[in-house]
Amino acid sequence: MNLFLLASLLTVVTLCAATATPANDPPPPVPFGPLPSPRQLTWHEREFYAFVHFNMNTFTGKEWGEGYEDPKQFNPTALDCRQWARVCKAAGMKGIIITAKHHDGFCLWPSKYTEHSVKNSPFRGGKGDVLKELSAACKEYGLKFGVYLSPWDRNHPQYGSPEYNTFFENQLTEVLTGYGEIFEVWFDGANGEGPTGKRQVYDFPAFIALVRKYQPNACIFSDGGPDVRWVGNEAGHANPTNWCLLKRDEIVPGTPRYAELTSGHADGTHWVPAECDVSIRPGWFYRPSEDNRVKTVAQLVDIYYASVGQNASLLLNLPVDTRGLVHETDAERLLGLGKAISAAFAHDLAKGRPTTATSVRGNSRRYAAANATDGNPRTYWAAEDTVTTASLEVDLGSPQPVNRVVLQEAIALGQRVEAFTVEAFTDGQWAQVAEGTTIGHKRILRFPDVTASKVRVNITRSRACPTLSNFSLYHAPEGT
Repeated sequence: MNLFLLASLLTVVTLCAATATPANDPPPPVPFGPLPSPRQLTWHEREFYAFVHFNMNTFTGKEWGEGYEDPKQFNPTALDCRQWARVCKAAGMKGIIITAKHHDGFCLWPSKYTEHSVKNSPFRGGKGDVLKELSAACKEYGLKFGVYLSPWDRNHPQYGSPEYNTFFENQLTEVLTGYGEIFEVWFDGANGEGPTGKRQVYDFPAFIALVRKYQPNACIFSDGGPDVRWVGNEAGHANPTNWCLLKRDEIVPGTPRYAELTSGHADGTHWVPAECDVSIRPGWFYRPSEDNRVKTVAQLVDIYYASVGQNASLLLNLPVDTRGLVHETDAERLLGLGKAISAAFAHDLAKGRPTTATSVRGNSRRYAAANATDGNPRTYWAAEDTVTTASLEVDLGSPQPVNRVVLQEAIALGQRVEAFTVEAFTDGQWAQVAEGTTIGHKRILRFPDVTASKVRVNITRSRACPTLSNFSLYHAPEGT
């Protein structure tokens, strides 16, 4: 049996054991379709984390460097990775991914395989190591640490030859073995010419094997995974219909099939969920000219709902400035986003409230409707095997203002739901307030305030018996 399939099945068993019941209860639903690996299940829980574009381009004002920059140009005067971590933690982020090496080839760590690195810069007198400082700061503030490593290298003279792949593998090994646990390795699909005018044929199977060897719990990102896919745009949104599934073997880094990545494939062969990367500024690297063009809190809130709220993760870029700090305006907006998210989801109106379903697997407490509203992500409601349409109803006890619903499937068993509606019982009758297609790890729907004593979700189409690990309701303040 495939090792990752076995691990996924063990995860399913653990999930189902969260509410142990008598032995004559029905077994869990049979897992359906491609399944997430344990590392992917952990990745789904991260949801919102930072991209930090900080490298030679910060000091040259370019988005893509040329590769012939003088290392002495890299000279942050007040670099403080703890400041980055403090800001990200306060905003509710779960990790930071740093551009350890961008397309120009300059390395933020003292690589022994190139002279184009911090070891030949004025930073810390040539003794600096940004990766070391950031990994320590992440550990201190309880954040996960991730790395972006561009295979494209416009500096290295062997780029465009088989020898370059060995060079890149050596550098990748340095990063994977020198800085503690890494939660995500980010491979850019860009592949232009090197200093000799040649392009490189990247040995991605070898690169992936190194990550698996040295960081087995790290998810690998590229256009087509293998663990996490690009969402197909840099605007920070997935499509409302968003499958965690992908025809992975048909998508390669640099693929022209970007539009497909925004929704995934309904008939995908592998579990490869989407990550939305977007910058808080127009550009990815810091420019003083963009200090007045930082996205507003309202814009960032919309991005959050269009990414995390549409079954994707949000990788929000913070272009650290030439001092080596998150700019004051960026920090202010990011903290504003964090406060808005916290305010919107401060009080779950459905938690612990009486909940019923039109179908419960074996009429067992192990799969009861109340499991979707108990606040425990390890328990879930499941319908009977033969049921593909069902309703869950929560009684709020008295009329309550509601304007948000959060739904989550028990994705360890696969992604199943294809369509649903949400109805509120108001003024003595049921009225539809929202509808959607896929759910997956998380679906958040916003709708105008409605005062309701009961709310129900109707699964109108599902590929197998539906499951929900979470059905929560909120009344978010205006602007959140």
